[in-house]
Amino acid sequence: MTPRRISRDQVLDVTWELATRKGLQAVTMRAVAQELDVNPMTLYRHVGDKQGLLDGLVERLLLEIEVPGPGLDWREQLRLLAHSMRATARRHPDLFLLLFQRPAVTPEAVGPRNAVYGALRAAGLQEERIPRAERLLSTFMLGFAASEAGGRFRDGDPDEDMAYAERLVVRLLAEVQKTGG
Repeated sequence: MTPRRISRDQVLDVTWELATRKGLQAVTMRAVAQELDVNPMTLYRHVGDKQGLLDGLVERLLLEIEVPGPGLDWREQLRLLAHSMRATARRHPDLFLLLFQRPAVTPEAVGPRNAVYGALRAAGLQEERIPRAERLLSTFMLGFAASEAGGRFRDGDPDEDMAYAERLVVRLLAEVQKTGG
């Protein structure tokens, strides 16, 4: 009997579906292989191990975040990224939390980070300050999106809160640039 041929995309599709249906705790090599009707060893050539399955989920989440075009003002680029992150978090609130637990390690997953780098460059931030500012800004945007998706803003207006947060980010970046912090 010839073993069934599968692809990395099929493995990640099944992993996504399993995580959505049963939760992240249900994602194991054995469970994904069972869903695909293959031997668990077959998965290793596509994703490496369970960490590769989780990295694939991070990749899929980050690919859902629309990256704005480079011709826009840096503030508009960050605003569009933040709104897209919020939409992704609302669609996948449980899976979205993976973005706090795992770094983006696949080449396909770095689009949002590269977009923030580009916006920070366009804002005039010095190159050596960009990685730290990106981590701060991305963590803030992801945290806001996760909080909103989790229901934290039920009593308020998340769009109003986001507009306030955008004004704070602009002031914070100006201060970082001015002080060298």
